[in-house]
Amino acid sequence: MINIPKGCKDMLPADGATWRTVEETAREVAEEYNFKEIRTPTFEHTELFARGVGDTTDVVTKEMYTFLDKGGRSITLRPEGTAGVARAFIENGLQGGVMPFKVFYLISAFRYERPQAGRLREFHQFGAELYGSDSPAADAEAILFANRFLEKLQIGDSVELRINSIGCKHCRAKYADALREYFRPHIGEMCEDCRARFEKNPLRMLDCKNEGCKRYTAHAPSMLDYLCDDCRTHFEKLKSLLTAAEVSFTVDPRIVRGLDYYTRTVFEFTTDLIGAQSTVLGGGRYDALIEQLGGRSTPAVGFAAGIERLILAMDAKEVPIIERLPDVYVAGMDEASRTRAMIVAEQLRRRGYIVECDLMDRSVKAQFKYADKLYASKVIVIGENELKEGAVEIKDMSKSLSRRVKFDEIAQYFPKR
Repeated sequence: MINIPKGCKDMLPADGATWRTVEETAREVAEEYNFKEIRTPTFEHTELFARGVGDTTDVVTKEMYTFLDKGGRSITLRPEGTAGVARAFIENGLQGGVMPFKVFYLISAFRYERPQAGRLREFHQFGAELYGSDSPAADAEAILFANRFLEKLQIGDSVELRINSIGCKHCRAKYADALREYFRPHIGEMCEDCRARFEKNPLRMLDCKNEGCKRYTAHAPSMLDYLCDDCRTHFEKLKSLLTAAEVSFTVDPRIVRGLDYYTRTVFEFTTDLIGAQSTVLGGGRYDALIEQLGGRSTPAVGFAAGIERLILAMDAKEVPIIERLPDVYVAGMDEASRTRAMIVAEQLRRRGYIVECDLMDRSVKAQFKYADKLYASKVIVIGENELKEGAVEIKDMSKSLSRRVKFDEIAQYFPKR
């Protein structure tokens, strides 16, 4: 017996309707906001993530699946979606197009971490990216897009939007100095990761999950007190736009997000449905990323949501999932009628119906039982007499009614969908 790798999970047919609901909802909302789909490779050169995500992040230092290919090149399975989209934006010359450039993606991603509920080593994301605008209105649109998506999944009233600004590189440098001054007396009592980040990127210390470190990070200075005038104005405008759109939010100065490319706005949608303050969707602005990866300076904002976490939240809230059931079961009584049943089934499928017919050589009685288990709305019966008469018996399973219909009139009985 070969088992599934640790941290991976099969999506079984019983789960398919829920996954399809999430993915179709993502596409529907993306279309409402005029975001187009983009697809990038599952693996990229390791340098893309080291430079883009940040070499002090847990993702890069601990969690990436990295290997040498047969040419000796360092390759990494993507741990997130934004860096790959940014690379595609630069490499395909999309900077020269009409702005804003708006795309979404549905991807699988990979991180080596301890598996737990809603956190797998292979996981799936829905994400959206908007390039070309540094306006707070772009931040607002990304948040409104995310909010609308969660509402359509029927978990919008069970999530809380939390926002923050982590400033630009200028005001963040002053904030980093303030953090070093604050943490310096305690650094010997903090974890190894925090000690490593102290000089290089003290903001990462605020994202530490170590309980001993949280005693100190909880009382650290707030970035909001160090924002420059431009960043403060940007954040205030964003808040006013969200208020005007009647989207409630909480300002949380402890949100820094786990990736280094973020600037200014960061936000998270959290819920108690799957554990205390679990994040189901997060994002923010990353104005320096494109230039950092070798492109022309281009402002950007976006978000990503973990599909497994969304499904856990939907399950916890018992969101009803509608799954299309078979419309018709075509039953054949003997070899000749089974052949005709297959032809009728194919005709109806081409007219847009979900149709089943016998593949197991069941008796007619067993076929009716099977059709009942499938919750088929109608059963078409074809036997020796039906073949002679050139007609079928159509039974409405919910009304216990039946009707005789000629073979050449079946299409009229089942109008094209």
